Amino acid sequence: MEEKEKLDLIIRRIIGAAIEVHKAVGPGLLESAYQACLAFELRERNLKVDEQVPLPLLYKEVKLDCGYRIDLIVEDTVIAEIKAVEHLAPIHEAQLLSYLRLVHKRVGLLINFHSRVLKEGLKRIVNEFPDSASSAFSAVSS
Repeated sequence: MEEKEKLDLIIRRIIGAAIEVHKAVGPGLLESAYQACLAFELRERNLKVDEQVPLPLLYKEVKLDCGYRIDLIVEDTVIAEIKAVEHLAPIHEAQLLSYLRLVHKRVGLLINFHSRVLKEGLKRIVNEFPDSASSAFSAVSS
């Protein structure tokens, strides 16, 4: 299976699990609750999930712990950043793109559980996705 196909399959499975969580609990909870529910749902689907992964910042060859945490890394390849906000903002996209660059991952999902319909709260962010015309710049400028 090609890398692009593998990533697409993982993303579809994450979205399916997120929809299941949203149907079960709806909008209005804290991000931490959605993260716990989504991690549980993904594990139920036999996916490897790491939660609250520390993300140190390398500055002038010094590793600094600035308190950054990646919400979920699924199958060691896809970052899922959980939000519970009225609307996703460009800063959320920039945050996820920064995380992707810092940990050298190609694709991430912003998932806003505060959306009435979860489909409206999903955004895929790409960092040098294989076989794709989307660049990191176009991913955040669209």
